[in-house]
Amino acid sequence: MSFRDNAAAHRYEMEADGFLSFADYRDVAGVRVIMHVETPDEARGRGHASKLMHAVVEAAKTNGLKLRASCAFAVAYFKRHPAEVAPVEA
Repeated sequence: MSFRDNAAAHRYEMEADGFLSFADYRDVAGVRVIMHVETPDEARGRGHASKLMHAVVEAAKTNGLKLRASCAFAVAYFKRHPAEVAPVEA
């Protein structure tokens, strides 16, 4: 599994099991807003999107970034993992 911030494309990317999942983001007023999270249809149900979001949260903590969820998956992830998402802004 590999994780990276593809800053040129404004998205986080994670490769796992030969599939690329990604989370598009925009930086707005000092907050990184997660706009869209996507996993290929063939890889759904394997936890790739959750692993990606976990890596996004860890990267935000490491880099001192605040996060905000804009897409339904990211909102649900933040609600399911409240202790993990300390840098998240409501």
